[in-house]
Amino acid sequence: MTASPSVRQVPTAPVRAYLDHAATAPLRPEVVEQMTRDLADGLASGTRPRANPAAQHASGRRDGARLAEARARLAAALGVDPHEVLLTSGGTEADALAVTGRVLAARSAGVERPDVVISPTEHPAVQDTARVCEAVHGAHVTELAVDAAGRVEPGSVEDAVSTADVAVVSVMTANNETGLVQDVAGVVEAVRRASGVTRPGEAGYVPVHSDAVAAVGHVPVDVHGWGLDALTLTGHKLGAPVGTGALIARRDLALVFPTGGGRQERGLRSGTADVAGARALALAVELAMAEREAEAARLELLRSEVLARATALPGVHATLPDDAPHLPGTAHLWFEDGDTEALLMGLDMAGVDVSAGSACHAGVTQSSHVLLAMGFDDEAARSTLRVTMGPTTTHGDVERLLAALPRALEMARRTQAAKRR
Repeated sequence: MTASPSVRQVPTAPVRAYLDHAATAPLRPEVVEQMTRDLADGLASGTRPRANPAAQHASGRRDGARLAEARARLAAALGVDPHEVLLTSGGTEADALAVTGRVLAARSAGVERPDVVISPTEHPAVQDTARVCEAVHGAHVTELAVDAAGRVEPGSVEDAVSTADVAVVSVMTANNETGLVQDVAGVVEAVRRASGVTRPGEAGYVPVHSDAVAAVGHVPVDVHGWGLDALTLTGHKLGAPVGTGALIARRDLALVFPTGGGRQERGLRSGTADVAGARALALAVELAMAEREAEAARLELLRSEVLARATALPGVHATLPDDAPHLPGTAHLWFEDGDTEALLMGLDMAGVDVSAGSACHAGVTQSSHVLLAMGFDDEAARSTLRVTMGPTTTHGDVERLLAALPRALEMARRTQAAKRR
């Protein structure tokens, strides 16, 4: 009798500690399940084909209704009107639509050189768009002052608004690097106080936009309560797929989109709507909102442990002061005399996924413009570590990071010393 061949056991790689949720979050199982059903709908029977939701036939009307339902669910989760929800491909496009749309609207209204007022700690999606508007559309960019924690100084808001034809003020709700949470309601109040106009549509009214990509689902966000005119969010930070997002824009906010096309989304954003993506975004936001308070409490404990034990190491410091309002799942550190790339490599080799929290171009870590604006010198602004956590983060992930950090930091300092010789 011939013996059955043995099954060769293929070794599996150890599970990694994923601590880079601010870059992108793992897909939520509920979202995957819903999208699988949506994408497979009608394939077996062939009786319910996917269709363009703008089409007038029965299949199109069916998908149009599903799109409207997704928009209504997203609006309800955010406390806004469905007509205020403009679906986009993500946060970058939504930011560009808000900033560029306002500049072009101001130009169309006869403002020769509209001003774009932003904080110096904004995401590049806002910063770079503002600079393009300056170079291409004749705008002027004014940067606000921030304190050592990155908080916008209200006095600088009033100065900026009272001395220019402002097309839009854009200040992010929560910083994607440090995790600082801004007083957005205070910024809006300063804008209204400086302009002297509080009612939309009146002469001299200044719209305020906030990039809330890092904030939605993690801290309280109140579009109408804060008095915002527009707000940006994206899906892939919340467990929805990449390529989903929205701009929440007041119905009477004047926006001019710079491209042509089918003029979907209130005529402001062209392109056939992704029904499955919109439904995935709505579900991810609903889930994040429902669990926000419990998750915030859980993640705050993990954040505190990361900061306490990491800063006990020589030359490692918390970036934000203890009293700064912050995202519960973001722990941002800076360290002395170490090479950032070597630090990240050492942690990567130990199975820990984290980021530097600063922009990387062509594989070279650059100084963080956020930390530079906060008053850090170039070396400190180049030597950072961003640990960001989410629903899948466990205490074991944090332990793995903290166990690997001393050796990785030692490697980073040896590398830095070698570079200086």
